[in-house]
Amino acid sequence: MVTMLDNSRPSAAAAVSLRNVSKSYPGSRTKAVDNLSLDIPEGQIFTLLGPSGCGKSTTLRMVAGLENPDEGAIYFDDSPVVLTERKIMLPPEKRNIGMVFQSYAIWPHMTVAQNVGYPLRMRKVPSAKIRDRVAEVLSLVGMPGMEKRPAPLLSGGQQQRVALARAIVTEPRILLLDEPFSNLDAKLREQMRLELKLLQKRLNITVLFVTHDQIEALSLSDQIALMQAGRVQQQGSARGLYDAPANEFVRDFLGRTLLFKGKIRSIGQLGASVAIDGAGECIVSARSHDPGVSEGSEVFVAVRPEDIDVMASTGGRPPPGTIPGRVGAALFLGERIEYRIELDGQREMSIYGDRRSQFSDGADVWLRLKRDGHSAWSLSS
Repeated sequence: MVTMLDNSRPSAAAAVSLRNVSKSYPGSRTKAVDNLSLDIPEGQIFTLLGPSGCGKSTTLRMVAGLENPDEGAIYFDDSPVVLTERKIMLPPEKRNIGMVFQSYAIWPHMTVAQNVGYPLRMRKVPSAKIRDRVAEVLSLVGMPGMEKRPAPLLSGGQQQRVALARAIVTEPRILLLDEPFSNLDAKLREQMRLELKLLQKRLNITVLFVTHDQIEALSLSDQIALMQAGRVQQQGSARGLYDAPANEFVRDFLGRTLLFKGKIRSIGQLGASVAIDGAGECIVSARSHDPGVSEGSEVFVAVRPEDIDVMASTGGRPPPGTIPGRVGAALFLGERIEYRIELDGQREMSIYGDRRSQFSDGADVWLRLKRDGHSAWSLSS
C-alpha cells in the first residue's frame, strides 16, 4: 500500500489537504475513513475511486463540511477549515465550495434561472448581478437562453447541467462532485464527462470527484486515489495506476486482468523474465512489487486483454512468443470479438479479438502476448 504524507501542515501546491483524518459511525467496528492524508493539487481533477463502502463519499462530505471527522485536520490552501484538536469545524457556507449531488437536488417549483441563482440570492447579491451571472454560467454549461424553462420540463442531462451551473455560479474555490453522472444513460454520461473536462480546463477550478466508475475516473482524472476500507491503496495518474498497480486490489479493480501461470527465469533492473506455462517459447518481461517473487518461483503474470493478439494457428510448433489455444466460444460485441479460449496449462480466459476477423467455435489459435508491460505476482495473490 502506498504510504501517504503524514505532515501537520498542508503542501504549498495543494488546494485541499487532509492530514490524518479518521471517521467512524455508530454501530460499526471499522472506520469509514482511517487515518487518511491527501494533497489535492490546485487546478486539477482529483478523483476518489473505489467500491461502495470504501470511504470516498465520507471523505468528500468531510471536505464539504457535511460530516465532521473524529480526528485530523483539513486545510484549504494553508487555512484550516477543520482542526479536531482545537475543535475548529467551519460550516459548509464558510468554505467557498460548490457541490453537485448524485440526485442533483433541483427544486421542481422553480425555473432554471431561479435554481441556478438561488445561492446568489442567499448571499444577498443584487438582482441585476444575479441575472447576468446566471446567464453567464448557463452559457458555460450549454444552456443559453433557458432561464425561464420550468424545472419539471428538464431532461436528465439538462438537470445535471443546471446542478453544475448552480454549483459554479458563486465562483467557488473548489468544486465537489459526488457520483454526478450515475443517473444518466451511457451515451449521455460519455458526453457529460467530456463537457466537464472542458469546463474544468476553461475555469481552471480544482475538482474533487467521487465515483465507483472506472471509465469516469480514468478518462477525467489528473490524479486518482483508489480507496478500500477507508484507506488509499494507491495514488497517482490514471495511466500509472493502470500500468503499474501497487497491489492485487488495484490490479483487479482497474480494468480487466488475465492471470497466466509461469516461472521466473531471471530478474534484472528492468523486471523479471517469465516463461509462460504450456508455451515453451513464450517469454515475457514483467514488473513486480511483490516481495514473494524471486528467481525460480512460480508466479501469475497479469496481462491486460488489449495486450494480446489472437492469431490463426497454421498447425505445427507455435511461433516464439505465442501460446496455443482453442476457441470455446466467440461473442460479437460490436467494436470487438470476445473469445472464451482454452489454454494448455492455464485456466480458460476471455480475450479480446479484432471484429474484422472472427474465429469460429473450436478453432485452434495462437495468442501473442506483448513482450513487456505486464506485472508478476506470487501464486498466493
